[in-house]
Amino acid sequence: MKRLSGKLLVATALSAGVLAGTPAVAQQQPGTGLEEIVVTGSRIKREDITGVGPATVLTNEFIQSTGIASVETLLQRLPSSAGFAGNQTSAYWTSNGWGTAQVNLRGLGANRTLVLLNGRRIVPGGTGANSSPDLNTIPVSIIERIDVLKDGASAIYGADAVAGVVNVITRDDFEGVEVSAKYGITEEGDGEEKSADLTWGLSGEKGNFIASLTYYKSEPVNMADREPCGLGEVDGELVCVGSSATIGGRALLPTGQRINFNQSPGGNGDFFEPYNGAIHNFNSNPYLNAVNPIERISASAFGNINVTDDVKLFTELMFTNRHSAQLATPGTLRNLSIPATNPTNPTGQDIILEQRRLMEPGPRDFFQDVDTWRTVIGLTGDLANGWTWETAFNWGRTTGIDGSNNIANLDRVSDTLDLDICSFAAGAAIPCGDYLGAGDLSPEVLDYILFTMRDSGGNEQISGTFDITGSLFALPAGDVGFAAGVVYREEKGWRDPDPLTVLGVANTNQQDPISGKFTAKEAYVELAVPVLSNLPFVQRLGVNAAARYSDYDLFGSDENYKLGLDWQVIDEVRLRATYATAFRIPNVPELFGGVAEGNLTTTDPCSGYASLPAGSVVAQNCAASGVPAGFQQLGNTILTTVGGNEDLDPESAESFTVGAVYQPAFVEGLTLTVDYFDITIKDAIRAIPGSTKLAVCYESAGLSHPFCGPEHFTRNALTGDINFLSAQPVNTGREEMKGVDFGLIYEFSIGEFAAAIDWNTTYLDTYTITPFQGAEEIVFDGFIGGGNGGFPHWRSNVNATLAGDRWSGTYSVQWIGKATDFNASEGDIGYRTPNVFYHNVQVGYDFNDQARIAVGVDNLFNEDAPFIQSWTDANTDTMTYDLLGRRGYVRLTYTF
Repeated sequence: MKRLSGKLLVATALSAGVLAGTPAVAQQQPGTGLEEIVVTGSRIKREDITGVGPATVLTNEFIQSTGIASVETLLQRLPSSAGFAGNQTSAYWTSNGWGTAQVNLRGLGANRTLVLLNGRRIVPGGTGANSSPDLNTIPVSIIERIDVLKDGASAIYGADAVAGVVNVITRDDFEGVEVSAKYGITEEGDGEEKSADLTWGLSGEKGNFIASLTYYKSEPVNMADREPCGLGEVDGELVCVGSSATIGGRALLPTGQRINFNQSPGGNGDFFEPYNGAIHNFNSNPYLNAVNPIERISASAFGNINVTDDVKLFTELMFTNRHSAQLATPGTLRNLSIPATNPTNPTGQDIILEQRRLMEPGPRDFFQDVDTWRTVIGLTGDLANGWTWETAFNWGRTTGIDGSNNIANLDRVSDTLDLDICSFAAGAAIPCGDYLGAGDLSPEVLDYILFTMRDSGGNEQISGTFDITGSLFALPAGDVGFAAGVVYREEKGWRDPDPLTVLGVANTNQQDPISGKFTAKEAYVELAVPVLSNLPFVQRLGVNAAARYSDYDLFGSDENYKLGLDWQVIDEVRLRATYATAFRIPNVPELFGGVAEGNLTTTDPCSGYASLPAGSVVAQNCAASGVPAGFQQLGNTILTTVGGNEDLDPESAESFTVGAVYQPAFVEGLTLTVDYFDITIKDAIRAIPGSTKLAVCYESAGLSHPFCGPEHFTRNALTGDINFLSAQPVNTGREEMKGVDFGLIYEFSIGEFAAAIDWNTTYLDTYTITPFQGAEEIVFDGFIGGGNGGFPHWRSNVNATLAGDRWSGTYSVQWIGKATDFNASEGDIGYRTPNVFYHNVQVGYDFNDQARIAVGVDNLFNEDAPFIQSWTDANTDTMTYDLLGRRGYVRLTYTF
């Protein structure tokens, strides 16, 4: 890559300024001849290339220097990203979004981050009735830059921009043909990653055109190759705990005693003994992936044609097909009644087979085949006195098929236990099954009870917009900028599960069909008013204001506004502040998602409570609620009810940011930024994880918390096991978040090399959730795990870059700060995570102006993911930490 140019980087970064991945700080004074552009967070065209709100920009140069091949990874490494978001390491990514990837700004939820492509919405991804776009439908090869606006912007863009906006801007000035290919592999020899890009561009007086074809494929990494088994603390040591769904079958006798049947395939089929989790539990890790495989092909075309001297036709066409898969543990049968008279029952008593793992057919293989289409067509034109207009039609559609093999039809399982209709004779139409003992199920029984589940679904988004912008009149300090527009938007989602899944007779997560839609009619207006200029300590003072009216067919009307202050005090100092209201209506799956059940990793606080210190509130509550003194959670998952809630109301938010930019004259090339953010969400829509509900309940005095109610969970009166747990979304009372973003950019030279340091840090001071008015706050800041993702107080990322005529290099360090487990007790192993640092390096060489090679290593020092008590998978938090370990790659690029 060529020597870095400050002017080039300023022009490229637009709203950010000096270097890719930097806060929005650079300045450009009017009259310099820079083309007017639209900055993310505003609809008003301006020569001043900075917006008012805090922003981070990832330029094309920066993206190339990282070697990252997916938008997902680029955004999830940002210090401003936190919490729960889908990715390839989330083996249990839910809401029908297997294989999709999201960004979660501030950790406030992927649903509260609005993702745009060239300033327009993107249809949700997944396999039906989803809520967020799949970031990886956007090929990295077509990206010019990614703007990340980190404040509320509902007044500008409408619903969902509560935490911020991610706006991906595509390339439009490329000429020629560019071919690139990348190959990567982990140090362990797995997780192969291959990608290839072909980009073709034309540009002339009549317009420009760019087309791209991208192929990407990644291979799986088995979880057992990174973590041999699931760990839990027993007597102060970490041991393999496994799942209580055993391969021999765990049964309950009428006396309440638990027994387990033969665990050795081919062994004594009549053998049984008292159940012992340490001996009988199932190690799931060999049957799960740490990283799931994906194969994706994308085609896109973007064009602009000058229809007349004043009118331009533009279009965007995109298509992505994704094949993804997830390895899953063999299915589990539950609560089968087997009487003493059944000849397969050696106990002589009526028993309940509580859980029996279907090991005979092997693991389940989940799969998805998803198509995403997007078409934008519009006109833009110039009017008198510098005014411009634009109208556009935006259509997007995602359709998908997903499913799994080795799913048991429970009705047929019942048939094989009904001696009145089944037979042990060879060739029987309905063979009788022996479910007591590993390996005892015959091929005939397996053929009879197993089927391949297939679901289908999709999402569709239609919108039409008209915008106009220009200068209203001149004030002494400059022109008053104006923008206004109207929007019509319709979104719908649907999902049709396999009929046997709907009937609840399949041994998988029960689901109901989903179908719903909503429409929105909106109008907005925005003003940019220059108040003062060219005064002592007021080089420039401007105010931005925006208001938006929205009318939803399901929820009525809503108004939101935004105010911004931009004050250039002196050459070295700039101050900025924004105040905004925002809102989010419940999306289709939150409203209409049918009730479903799934085994989710969950921590029961009453497990082993008898060993807690005397006077422990948890111990007292567990005993008071009738949990047996010797109770131990049988496994690490609990069957949890999830799904939609048609009684949800919209949520509203207020956000406030205030910041400063300092560019000292005595250190050329140095820029320092600091931005304080304060976000409050009312009537927040949130699904509280089961682990969190249980922890909050049992830590409340006298089980007084509403989470202790039977609508949230119940227990088996005999065994103490949780037999119902709900994690459906509700309107919680309030969410509050406060913190500070820090930025440092330093450009300098080392001999003939241009050098730059870009350092971004986020400090999360406060994040609390109040489940309902008057309730005790649930503290999220500084915590991790339990299905919530990570919310450490500190996150940081620093990039150091060198660029000369031929050689270039980038060294980056990502810091994830300490955090405390949501559900662990002080003194437990894994109660607090350490600081974690990931080091990444890339070196590039330009053979000439056409050919380039780049070689890189991610996770250079092979940093292991820390152990977390309430882990989601692989004994850690898979939304926060890296599971792959050290890995290298090489990328070749050739431009014709």
